[in-house]
Amino acid sequence: MNTVRLTTAQALVRFLANQYSERDGQEQRLIPGVWGIFGHGNVAGIGQALLQAAVTQEADLPYYLARNEQGMVHASVAYAKMRDRLATFACTASTGPGSTNMITGAALATTNRIPVLLLPSDMFATRAADPVLQQLEDTRGGDVTVNDAFRAVSKYFDRISRPEQLIPAALAAMRVLTDPVETGAVTLSLPQDVQAEAYDWPVAFFRRRAWHVGRPVPEPAAVQRAARLLRNARKPLIVAGGGAVYSGAETQLRAFAEATGIPVADTHAGKGAVAWDHPCAVGGIGSTGSYAANELAKEADVVLGVGTRYSDFTTASHTVFGNPDVAFVNLNVARLDAVKHSAEPLVADARLGIEALAGALSDWEVDSPYREHIRQLIARTREIEDRCFTVGHGPLPAQTEILGALNDVLGDRDVVINAAGSMPGDLQQLWRARDPKAYHVEYAYSCMGYEVAAGVGAKMADPSREVVVLVGDGSYLMMAQEIVTMVSEGLKVIVVLVQNHGFASIGALSESLGSQRFGTKYRFRNGGSGLLDGDVLPVDLAANASSLGADVLHATSVDEFRTAMEKARAATRTTVVHVETDLYGPNPPGHAWWDVPVAQTSALDTTRAAYETYAAHKQAQRPYL
Repeated sequence: MNTVRLTTAQALVRFLANQYSERDGQEQRLIPGVWGIFGHGNVAGIGQALLQAAVTQEADLPYYLARNEQGMVHASVAYAKMRDRLATFACTASTGPGSTNMITGAALATTNRIPVLLLPSDMFATRAADPVLQQLEDTRGGDVTVNDAFRAVSKYFDRISRPEQLIPAALAAMRVLTDPVETGAVTLSLPQDVQAEAYDWPVAFFRRRAWHVGRPVPEPAAVQRAARLLRNARKPLIVAGGGAVYSGAETQLRAFAEATGIPVADTHAGKGAVAWDHPCAVGGIGSTGSYAANELAKEADVVLGVGTRYSDFTTASHTVFGNPDVAFVNLNVARLDAVKHSAEPLVADARLGIEALAGALSDWEVDSPYREHIRQLIARTREIEDRCFTVGHGPLPAQTEILGALNDVLGDRDVVINAAGSMPGDLQQLWRARDPKAYHVEYAYSCMGYEVAAGVGAKMADPSREVVVLVGDGSYLMMAQEIVTMVSEGLKVIVVLVQNHGFASIGALSESLGSQRFGTKYRFRNGGSGLLDGDVLPVDLAANASSLGADVLHATSVDEFRTAMEKARAATRTTVVHVETDLYGPNPPGHAWWDVPVAQTSALDTTRAAYETYAAHKQAQRPYL
């Protein structure tokens, strides 16, 4: 057997450089590069291997320097999301805090079912120098390290305690990364001494491999069962989720909706699968959904879920589907999701499943009165949206007005990125996406700090698109440092920084739950009070963005914002557009509910009143059996 002597880290770099994914005859690099921050745990291991690969050109695996370990995972997830989960990055970090900083990113990836390869450094496998710097000593066992925390948030975890263990572990990692059912964070924990240890590796380990991402074919009997339910429906509704986008089923979904007349609502991950102005598109569904989608959901007798996992925001905490006899047909590549809500499962690739249903229902469509009902609801929804965009609020503009201006300014292929706070709710109801990649909202984990880092990954995934990071002051303060990475890599990204001096979303939620916006505003402490209710803090986030290397534009009105956005689009460098909005709204009208428990007993009148409202809403909540 032909062998080559390399360190474990050198072998891993050479292996990763030769991994490809393939779907529908199209191949691409599975791991096009490595994000990292070096420390004593990986600088002489993975760091040396990446340097050697660059100098000798023995492996094509570029290195990218991040500024925060969590941020580099977010960038990798955004890249993978833009590439329909067919490519992602590896992320290397040093021992201890460098590695555990990636855990939040790992949880986000796995919750969103997006592939990312994590390479946290670990303590000495030999234990020759225990306890080393940053080592956790656990009295329950000598083999426990902080990296065990990755197990709960990874779809695959392995600790490489001997060089030769890398061979099966690396192959298993690629299998999970390219499995649309099992994908998520994949973690290979690398002790720092093992990274630098040499071994005689089989040359065949480094051969070019293409991992085929298949399209599971629907079972004919399952198609017939699903079609039978839909054929008997009088008021069916489609809920398009992320699976409709990742499988590239947009054309098939649109054609199916046109042929049958079934309206299409969407989740955050599915928005854009059918363009917002298509006659069958009824907008976002659930707790922050549109008027049309939620009204149709109340009446729906059969719901066809396409690639959705039915989060509580999609179901409005099990209240939005109001028909007592509602039935579900779930088309999903994962059986876990296909059987939710006692559904008739159709386990298959979304594109092939829709094609099969279209064939089985080729002679069927909804009746004319239902089509007219859909048109009327859409018209009413457009009126609601337009009022939100033109509310004329002052002296500071409403956030909805900024979103309206942004809708007007951006092109169909421009990507808007968001993740947490009040904006995802506003966006789900108001954003008008015509392209499946134009709406990039991470809402499975709703992670503050995702946005700026995600802008890096999205722009790297498709440099031809304008990428606009939409971030509130709270999320910006969590993680803005990857602006430096944008600048250093020469990436042109627009960051729209919405400043309202507080947590708008949680503030409004707090108020609705009787908690009086406690702890949600950025204020000085007022004397000895336990309340942060003093003057506004003198924070200048625009100056901060400028100090990180970005060009900064200011806007104090909607018109000034439009002008600033035009300048930002014409720019060639990362540009931050800073605009202040009113912390107190107004927000889009609510059309559904979200279950956040209220204190059952309280000395506060506001909390007692909120509990009465909460108890009334609970009456509509039910399992779908």
